[in-house]
Amino acid sequence: MMNPGAAISSTLRGIWTAFLAAVARLDKSLSPHDTFQRIKQHTFTLSDSIYLFHILLAAFWLIILEAPFWLKFLIPTAFTTALIIPFTSQFFLPAIPVFSWLLTYFSSRFIPKDYRPGISVVLLPTLESVLYGANISDILTRWTHPLLDILAWFPYGVIHFVFPFVVAAFLWLFRPKEALHQWARIFGYMNLVGVLIQILFPCAPPWYELIHGLTPANYSMRGSPGGLARIDKLFHSNGYTVAFSNSPVIFGAFPSLHSGCATMEALFISHFFPQMTKFIWAYAAVLYWATMYLTHHYLIDVVGGSCLAVAMFHVLLPDEVKGPAATASPPNLVTGTRRSKYEIYDLDEPRRRGVNGGSIMRDAADYDLEELSDRESDDGEVDITYRSPVVPTPPHSATPLVKQISAGAKGDPKKNHRHTASIASLIRADERAEDGWSPIAQTFKLPPVPSRTDRSGEP
Repeated sequence: MMNPGAAISSTLRGIWTAFLAAVARLDKSLSPHDTFQRIKQHTFTLSDSIYLFHILLAAFWLIILEAPFWLKFLIPTAFTTALIIPFTSQFFLPAIPVFSWLLTYFSSRFIPKDYRPGISVVLLPTLESVLYGANISDILTRWTHPLLDILAWFPYGVIHFVFPFVVAAFLWLFRPKEALHQWARIFGYMNLVGVLIQILFPCAPPWYELIHGLTPANYSMRGSPGGLARIDKLFHSNGYTVAFSNSPVIFGAFPSLHSGCATMEALFISHFFPQMTKFIWAYAAVLYWATMYLTHHYLIDVVGGSCLAVAMFHVLLPDEVKGPAATASPPNLVTGTRRSKYEIYDLDEPRRRGVNGGSIMRDAADYDLEELSDRESDDGEVDITYRSPVVPTPPHSATPLVKQISAGAKGDPKKNHRHTASIASLIRADERAEDGWSPIAQTFKLPPVPSRTDRSGEP
């Protein structure tokens, strides 16, 4: 068994090898001319019209964005420049849905209050009680402990913001580029749809019910960190209090994008790295609990976010990255050693043994076909019909049996001719059987005995 130090060293070497292969696959061109050439050669389809939607959506948010003109001009200019340079476009083009989501999320605060829909305070706790028989999220928050606070804070307040980059990094290193492109595309669209639902259908989270009860809410209210305030107190900081108090989407309880992101991460990891399935779903389960324990979401929000992730994954994931293609390595990456068919299918390799417990096969050095054929040829042609398939001397390994003849070695032409004659006798045996001398006919017939005259060659 490999010791831990050797295992870590082997893992690091594998990651470094994958990193070098991934860098080699990058398009390192900095010429916009290459991008324009690709656009000319591209065959546009109806699906490309989605980029018009992104352009119109970005234009809307930039118009209502309360920022200096130079900043409004800088954002589209910088993004367009990144798209026309091949080296950066290979990352920014697939990530357009992600940037659309981020722009929508941070710019939604500037929507005039007169155009915003009313905030629902009662709907979510009522649905939770009706569907599940109790307010599950309220039950989970009645007993708290610092250890539980840390257990909930780490996936909700730390891993949630880091893990999307980890998934992207592993897809970039160990899977073809199509997998990374689909991750950016589907993950971005899921969050974009979720934020649009939160904007069009605002609902108060559980922390609002704990602080204000069921009184009507308005957009002038500030957000709350909920149970994360205990983390700020534990570490003598105010980072989460400041961040959640100034959140652009304060009343975005439904659907829970924390649970949606965790579900999407679990779906991608279990699809492209099946060996990690049980670990990634364990993380998702802990995060589901953390969202309710920290009073940020109701159970109905968690279910809604997970359902959104599952729907987006199965609808948008193309067939090109399903099946065996999901676990295929990049074309220039070779990892590990070549495995036998027994290791691939997790089978026990059979051990064939002879009568006395020895292996049937043996090394080619011990099993000399050339010498055997020579011995057979000494007494003339040997009929292969009666040749035993078992070698008299038991061999010792499964090494190929044919001995390599050294360069320049020459055999006896007569011996080779006599040895080949027994094999040639099998060719067109059915026709020879009609003449009565084929050794493999259904009924054996002895060849005609030549007369003394035939043997002497006289007429």
